[in-house]
Amino acid sequence: MNRPSSAAPRLLFVPVSGPTGMGEYFQSLAIAQAARRRWPDAAIHFLLNRQAPYAATTPFDATLLPSSPTFHTPEVIEAINTFRPDVVIFANSGRREQFRAARRSGATVVFISYRRKKRLKAARLRWMRLIDEHWIAFPRFISGGPVPFERINRWLCGKPEPRYLDIVLPPTDGALDAPRQVDPGSAPPAVLVVPGGGAAPRNAPDAPQRFRAAAVMLAESGVSTLYVGPGDGPLPAALRALRFLPQPELFELMRAVRLVVTNGGQTLLQAIACGTPCVAAPINRDQPIRVRNAAAAGVAVPARLDAAAIAQAARRLLEDEAERLTMVRHIEALALADGAKVAVDALAGLLAGRVPARP
Repeated sequence: MNRPSSAAPRLLFVPVSGPTGMGEYFQSLAIAQAARRRWPDAAIHFLLNRQAPYAATTPFDATLLPSSPTFHTPEVIEAINTFRPDVVIFANSGRREQFRAARRSGATVVFISYRRKKRLKAARLRWMRLIDEHWIAFPRFISGGPVPFERINRWLCGKPEPRYLDIVLPPTDGALDAPRQVDPGSAPPAVLVVPGGGAAPRNAPDAPQRFRAAAVMLAESGVSTLYVGPGDGPLPAALRALRFLPQPELFELMRAVRLVVTNGGQTLLQAIACGTPCVAAPINRDQPIRVRNAAAAGVAVPARLDAAAIAQAARRLLEDEAERLTMVRHIEALALADGAKVAVDALAGLLAGRVPARP
């Protein structure tokens, strides 16, 4: 049975979700909004952790679970059987039983990996046989190409090459209707410091505080700075601090500042998408290689996860206009794709293709 790509599809998004960390959700949301623009009559549903800060305000229909969907297989299977999706998009989440349930219902299964561990797990035969397409959340120059293990198993299963989503821009549909946190008429700061929206890693639970301390050091040296993240305490005159900034407004600021200081996660990619030079300090096990690859591509300057080292790297780059301009040229040369469009084009192809064989 073939389904024309012009049909109104039924799409179920199952992102990892929790009280902290928003990357998988916001990327899924951007893809969902792009799908709604492509297919205005599409039925779109999310499965979310009810403790996630965005759970109550998501613009799409959602089933709220006690915690992340990965840990609630019966509820996920029930949602699949009730909603009867054409495609299920698991964003860094899912179990084999959930994949099997999706395929038994006739749905196509898409898995988006964000970390190397999950990427390699998706390349194991017992997962690969159940996944119709594997999307990688980062561009190839950050994540690297497939290793022999991935290529061999893909050949054995007859699966297509993974798709790299490059940069999925934050969703903007109606997102700036909320009160703005930063006055658009005010001069933008020179430096934006964003430790990221995820939970602090176990090996560095004070990572946000180190970024905040670096922001304080920059401001004390006279650099106008905006810090977005957790933390309390007195602030120098040149530093403003916000606990949270909506993604579209954050993205807008990234375009305006001279330098972004962040970790090695999604915020680094968003800053690169804005064409803004970055200083990046990795905070978990997956991020050092991303930061090294970004530095090798000439689009970021690495720094240790130490307040003084971060501040020193930021001041040096801020004072070197030639290096910043070179970094901007390197970013432009990457010609990164709009990941939401890549994803929706892939969905159109999947919807136009055959319904997956039941396992």
